[in-house]
Amino acid sequence: MRVRSLGTLAAMLVAPAALHAAEPSGFGYTYPAAAARIAPLRAWLDADRKTLNARFLADVRNAKREAKKDGFPYREWDFQKEWSVVTETPRFLSLSGNLYTFTGGAHGGTASFALLWDKAARRRMAPTAVFASPAAIQSALGAAFCDRLDVERAKRRGEPVKRGSETFSNCPKVSEATLILGSTDRRAIDRVGLLVDQYVAGPYAEGMYEVTLPVTPQLLAAVKPDYRAAFAVGR
Repeated sequence: MRVRSLGTLAAMLVAPAALHAAEPSGFGYTYPAAAARIAPLRAWLDADRKTLNARFLADVRNAKREAKKDGFPYREWDFQKEWSVVTETPRFLSLSGNLYTFTGGAHGGTASFALLWDKAARRRMAPTAVFASPAAIQSALGAAFCDRLDVERAKRRGEPVKRGSETFSNCPKVSEATLILGSTDRRAIDRVGLLVDQYVAGPYAEGMYEVTLPVTPQLLAAVKPDYRAAFAVGR
């Protein structure tokens, strides 16, 4: 999975047997063993899985009824949500999530997520919550994010990106990407990843983008004081 370059791989994916038996065909939800070992986090993931399972089953039943009523063949739906370990440090367990859905259209859709478990506070949080504000994140990462993204977009398009009024030529805000926290040494957070979903920075055919950036002094200054000791300037 693309985000694993930021940290350690999950040793194993967990799919609780109690929920597995109730899953409709086409539904999948997995999370890593590192998350399963944290009881409150495991409980939240299991609850999320159960909710999505029930919603998917209800939507599939409705889609089958509508297809039959309208005289169209039903095309099998698909829902796959996978959580992976980005990194684990003494303070944090950092997870990234990837979602694929197919509801009978021309093609499936994807989306990215992120989750941070604060071991000291024993609570789940968004990675962006460790920073002072979205504006502080944008100020610290915006320019480097855009420059790196344009390099990747140019590779896929076969020509330099000229920012302007054309669709997908400008750079999205950092807040339009999914921010994940990573580490090169598993001692401190020293890099960040920005996962850019389809249609945010380019058309569907270009797929998703990932930009990895080191923690800079400016970004470190944007971290809330309570979390700053868990970070380090990266290279």
